[in-house]
Amino acid sequence: MPLRPDQPPTTDDDRPLLTPRTVTAAVAGAVTFVLALAMLFITPPYAVQSPGPTLDTLGDVPDGSPLITVEGTETYPTDGELRLTTVSTRGGPGYPATAAQIIGGWLSGTTTVLPREAAFDPEQTREDVEQESSLQMSSSQTNATVAALTELGYDVPTELHVAGTSPHGATAGLLEEGDTLVTIAAGAGPTELSSFAVLSDVLADTPPGSTVTLGVERAGEETQVEVVTDDDGDGGSLLGVMISPEVDLPVDVGFAIENIGGPSAGLMLALGIIDVLTPGSLTDGAVVAGTGTVDLAGDVGPIGGIAQKMAGAVRDGAEWFLAPVENCGDVVGAVPEGLEVAAVDTVSDAVEALEAVTEGRTEDLERCPAP
Repeated sequence: MPLRPDQPPTTDDDRPLLTPRTVTAAVAGAVTFVLALAMLFITPPYAVQSPGPTLDTLGDVPDGSPLITVEGTETYPTDGELRLTTVSTRGGPGYPATAAQIIGGWLSGTTTVLPREAAFDPEQTREDVEQESSLQMSSSQTNATVAALTELGYDVPTELHVAGTSPHGATAGLLEEGDTLVTIAAGAGPTELSSFAVLSDVLADTPPGSTVTLGVERAGEETQVEVVTDDDGDGGSLLGVMISPEVDLPVDVGFAIENIGGPSAGLMLALGIIDVLTPGSLTDGAVVAGTGTVDLAGDVGPIGGIAQKMAGAVRDGAEWFLAPVENCGDVVGAVPEGLEVAAVDTVSDAVEALEAVTEGRTEDLERCPAP
């Protein structure tokens, strides 16, 4: 049967033939499909940091238990929220980031993409990362408890056990793991080291390069060690020693936190304890978020991912954010709309900042200066 001019070519069985255009379209579609699959499963050497969940340290966890519980002393009702903030990081061992997630991170205004080795030790396994993160959270809870109780005037007897020394620090080769620091003499008679705060205060008042004498208990015997101190950068001294404290808490403090690790919750945990143990409310009903490590003396240290933490704070209703002073370089230019940021250096600073907010004295707050 002859073909009409507008009739497509046919075979003997009357089926249309593939045209070059059809073949090209089919190949292009197949290639696109393969590339799309590759983007879902390929794991480039990058990590993606995005805003994680926030938790109200004054509130309850999903099973209805209070996040912070205190027994052995009077507690007080409070209102408002004190939210610890987190960062969700993909790209490490056991938690790979796909190409699609990385591209999405580059396009997002609240996500940071960085080389994998900048976020994770390439030698660590997933189990190593989880164990380290869990230990950091446990240490953070202890430090927050001691710092909060000390801020409230409690006596918190503490034995300062040596967990190790910095390789090139002042006490390298002089102190040993398992030593207990008993006294310190810095230009005067020995001072008993009944708490980490005492050691911190003595060192803060000691110029760097000074010779101090440490009274040390080692293997059941007392000895003395002379140390030439390092510079802490603020006119005081460092020993270059890592302390594993053994504390005798005057009250029992418990935390119901799961699936969150790392050291950066210390500040907000300390403030939560203080609020529970004092009449009234630190926030006067406001939603305040924040971050920062805390040591046994109540000093607030820097953390990572603060831009993501501020974004998570705004997402969850925070009006104010407490940031470590040492993170100010990361804060400036990254503050989300609707969030006010105060810079703090100690737990005492944070309490004073909250008092200034609740009393309307925001002009008294320390802010992060522009670089």
